[in-house]
Amino acid sequence: MFKFLKDKLKGAISKFSKKAGEETAAEEPIKEEAKQEVIKKKEEQIGKEGKIGETKEKKPEEEPKLGEEIEKFEEKEEVKEEKGLFGKLKEKIVTTKLSYRKFENLFSDLELTLMENNVALEAVEKIKNDLQQNLVEKPIKRTKIEETVRESLKKSIGDLFKIDKINLLGKIKEEEKPFVIAFFGVNGSGKTTTIAKIANMLEENKISCVLAASDTFRAASIEQLQHHADRLGIKIIKHEYGSDPAAVAFDAIKHAKAKNIDAVLIDTAGRLHSNENLLKEMKKIIRVAKPSLKVFVGEAITGNDCVEQARRFNESVGIDGIILAKADIDEKGGAAISISYTTKKPIMYLGIGQGYADLKEFEPNLIVEGLGL
Repeated sequence: MFKFLKDKLKGAISKFSKKAGEETAAEEPIKEEAKQEVIKKKEEQIGKEGKIGETKEKKPEEEPKLGEEIEKFEEKEEVKEEKGLFGKLKEKIVTTKLSYRKFENLFSDLELTLMENNVALEAVEKIKNDLQQNLVEKPIKRTKIEETVRESLKKSIGDLFKIDKINLLGKIKEEEKPFVIAFFGVNGSGKTTTIAKIANMLEENKISCVLAASDTFRAASIEQLQHHADRLGIKIIKHEYGSDPAAVAFDAIKHAKAKNIDAVLIDTAGRLHSNENLLKEMKKIIRVAKPSLKVFVGEAITGNDCVEQARRFNESVGIDGIILAKADIDEKGGAAISISYTTKKPIMYLGIGQGYADLKEFEPNLIVEGLGL
């Protein structure tokens, strides 16, 4: 997962860090100049002392220890506190600071890497601001530049997911029966298969459910859901093609109440977020079914398209959570990084295969670890 972005990001971080070091390499001559300044000042000090005490013979132990001063100056190990001229010069040699101008120049490559891997602009800007806050005009040891950039990036990406999680199993058990979940998304997003995975997960956790075939628009959609229901041994409520999808949802909820079933899973017609007629139909399903949870299902591999779809569905019906299908083959990872931040809704699960058990609860560290940070 995220192999392509992981490799690209690694290269971009190294390039950023290398350039940061090169930007400040011009400061290196300070080291030799500083050494010469030390020698000059010591020689002047020795000359003055010689004039004042010409009649006195200097003792060996009183000779200025010029070599020791220079050696001390050249040490690379960090000292907690070192005052005076030598301490200040040493600090300047072993540390560096990035100006705002330098940072802007350096970030361009990293920014391009993120955007090429489908990270949404809002997320890129957030990452940029975080890095700028952590790196600009802050003293950083030159040997620690890459580590500092990597840690800052790790924290920034982790912060993209600071949204309250949805404990689906807990909510179903705690709230009034039946717990109604409506699933939305465009055609081909893996929505129906995801519903079957959720149904399987509920059954494994001793939570009964019924499926509502409210996709009466797409050819073979009812047969597809029926196939999953038969394999899982779960009841399905369906009408004829072309019938009112809201009526199917209503009948499924009615059946669940009569049979004391815990949850109703509503499969809706896949639709483009730009199709106003189908969006109106979707809104009718919501008015009739009054779902406890509205879930957007999108394909992780579609990147920014997936993020834009989620944004539009959220504007239309107010989604509560997100499931990303085909996350296991998403080498770029942009949708997973961006979608929660742009919609302010949590990612609930990741689809990681074709089997019913191939549904993984989302954890932010999955993304961070997948990127090798």
